[in-house]
Amino acid sequence: MRKLFFFLLSFLLVNALFAQPDRWQQKIKYNINVNMDVVTSRFSGTEKIEYINNSPDTLNKIFIHLYWNAFQPNSSMDVRSRELGKNTLTNRRGDQVKDWDARVTDRISKLTPEEIGYQKVKSLKINGKEQQLLEHETILEVRLDKGLAPKSKTLIDLDFEAQVPKQIRRSGRDNAEGIRYSMSQWYPKVVEYDYQGWNANPYIAREFYGVWGDFDVKISIDKSYMVAATGVLQNANQIGFGFETAGTKVPANNGKTNTWNFTGSNIHDFVWAADPTFKHLSKKTASGVMLHVFYKPTDAKGDSAWSNVLWAADQVLPYIEKRFGKYPYPQYSFIQGGDGGMEYAMATLLKGPGLGTVFHEWMHSWYQQIMGTNESLFPWMDEGFTDYATGEVSDFYYQTAAPKSPFTSDAAKTGILRMNELNKSRLPVKQSGSYESYFSLAKSGLEEPMSTHSDHFNTNYAYSSAAYSKGSTFMGQLGYIVSDSVRDKILLNYYDQWHFKHPNVNDFIRVAEKTSGLALQWYKEYWVNSTKTIDYAVGDIGLNGSNTSITIKRIGKMPMPVEVLLTFKDGSKELHYIPLDLMFGQKPDESTGVTRTVHKEWHWTHPEYQVETTRNIKDLKSIEIDPSQRMADLNKSNNKLVIPD
Repeated sequence: MRKLFFFLLSFLLVNALFAQPDRWQQKIKYNINVNMDVVTSRFSGTEKIEYINNSPDTLNKIFIHLYWNAFQPNSSMDVRSRELGKNTLTNRRGDQVKDWDARVTDRISKLTPEEIGYQKVKSLKINGKEQQLLEHETILEVRLDKGLAPKSKTLIDLDFEAQVPKQIRRSGRDNAEGIRYSMSQWYPKVVEYDYQGWNANPYIAREFYGVWGDFDVKISIDKSYMVAATGVLQNANQIGFGFETAGTKVPANNGKTNTWNFTGSNIHDFVWAADPTFKHLSKKTASGVMLHVFYKPTDAKGDSAWSNVLWAADQVLPYIEKRFGKYPYPQYSFIQGGDGGMEYAMATLLKGPGLGTVFHEWMHSWYQQIMGTNESLFPWMDEGFTDYATGEVSDFYYQTAAPKSPFTSDAAKTGILRMNELNKSRLPVKQSGSYESYFSLAKSGLEEPMSTHSDHFNTNYAYSSAAYSKGSTFMGQLGYIVSDSVRDKILLNYYDQWHFKHPNVNDFIRVAEKTSGLALQWYKEYWVNSTKTIDYAVGDIGLNGSNTSITIKRIGKMPMPVEVLLTFKDGSKELHYIPLDLMFGQKPDESTGVTRTVHKEWHWTHPEYQVETTRNIKDLKSIEIDPSQRMADLNKSNNKLVIPD
């Protein structure tokens, strides 16, 4: 009985520590019907929306995204792109380039009336009564005739029409790969209202945020088109196109159109694509997730590459779920849609079958579609975490699965094996690209704090490097601070506590602190809210009695815990670990085969610290700061001192 009591007490304490926080979430249900005219590339549609106000506030307004209004000459997106293009930067090759998105440049300004995009809400009724509408380009303001009280719901009936823009960015028609329709940001979408209020961000080109909800979408389109989409197709046996149950005879369609009906639950966006030449591949994983691949066939080499996408996704899913949390949806679709790659709920649009992009966009399912972070405010918590996870997944795939792929040539397999051998001697293998990109940003003079709103960075370069590279480096370096094994536990606890909750940076840091037992607010403040950099150096070597004293200097303005590896002429080694006082603790011993000595904490106010060893100064061969190279030290040339014989 006593054992049972202590078991129950421990269970309750653990659950109290890691219970999912009680942050309220708005809830929405969309019932959308659209009729696409493939001749004019225009469609009309209706939305029946149930909006549930779970907030403690009475809402007197509702805001709605009209993304496609950005694809018109002189729009905010157009002008912003052209203004940023006036900046000239030097790339890594030393070339002078314009600081604009090469996919956008000034293309919007050149769109004709037949090529522009638009979304027009013709009518919006709440509980049967027309509401006052004010259009602010890509944001529609709905002034309610009656406030929506806390803990209540309302019914919205919306009629709209739209023209699919020529493909410029993410969505559109007739892209460079020949895909007829890439339909993202295609419907009037209710803006998220959260603990910070309305997030009515105009569409400038950046990121997204949405309300958790359920979608029931019906798309009527010419019957020659195959549709790939978010969600599960409800009428597969009537539609066919490879969706039907094996052995089912699909009935003949004597009409001109098919109506595709997809549903998805607990998601915050919906994407679809359509093309009359799409090829469809599918496979159910061992865990029951249905994977789909849709692409435009070109040749046998292309078929093999897209088949490998399906095979590789099946191979890496168990590893992804073990490292980052369970995939909670019944399906996922990899859709050739152009424009590099872009993630959506249960689907991604891809330019091609390159696995780097495939893994990256799929990992967005965890850090954008499941966590649902506000990308406008915290783009690095999506892009950076995703970039970090991409490196981990890619490394796993190429180390374990790629040499066995039935779709990879023998020559390619040989190259992969050679690459794996080469990578064993590189540290850190998976994240080195992110670190190097961050170093370039920090040295450029263009860096801005990662806390900058994604639309308001002064340069595209600073935004992308901060969101992707510095964000990924944040995660790699966290492993240095708390240990890789604890960092991995943090990621799983983060998933468990905050999925479907729209977490912010403080939420993540609190999970990290509770999991590691270390104070980490200082790390957030320096790395996220400032542009201060890390630079440590080996200083003077001297004698303190019979001991050897080594001075370590902090040159950069950001303090860190420090590891110093001493290598002696007889081949023996000592690892000296100096915790930072702001941590109020130390990380677990990660050293393998090397004795670790933990020193007194280094006060962040002090620019120098003395490390002592009992070994004679004459025995020293080298002194190296950060031997694992996980600390983002901006100047590694002063990190290692080799003592001549």
